[in-house]
Amino acid sequence: MSSLEDLPAAASVLLEESRQEPVILFEGPMGVGKTTFIKELCRQMGVEENVSSPTFALVNEYETNTGNLIYHFDFYRINEEREALAIGALEYFDSGHTCLIEWPSLIPNLLPEHYLLVSLQPAAEGEERTMTINRV
Repeated sequence: MSSLEDLPAAASVLLEESRQEPVILFEGPMGVGKTTFIKELCRQMGVEENVSSPTFALVNEYETNTGNLIYHFDFYRINEEREALAIGALEYFDSGHTCLIEWPSLIPNLLPEHYLLVSLQPAAEGEERTMTINRV
């Protein structure tokens, strides 16, 4: 992605890739645009409410205009995996609803067997980002 103008097209590609996989993990350094990318994904999935990072709440729930649920996690501030267990992370992951997970490397033992891993990395200069998608 060379600019924010490319964000809708990149989100569209990810949505196509994720049709059979409801759990999507987002890795990348702080400030690379994980939450911005998730905002665009949610917009394209029909979320009309404000999408924001659940850094302190750990999880936000959104509903699409067709009644589907989306769970957005941000595990940046957890110290132990049991904090994720305490909010019912495993139940969310197994719900069949879309789960968008920021900082999944902090809960490696709780991740489901199958998911999409989206890696966002800054380019050497400017606003460019590199996005890779891997099916695990």
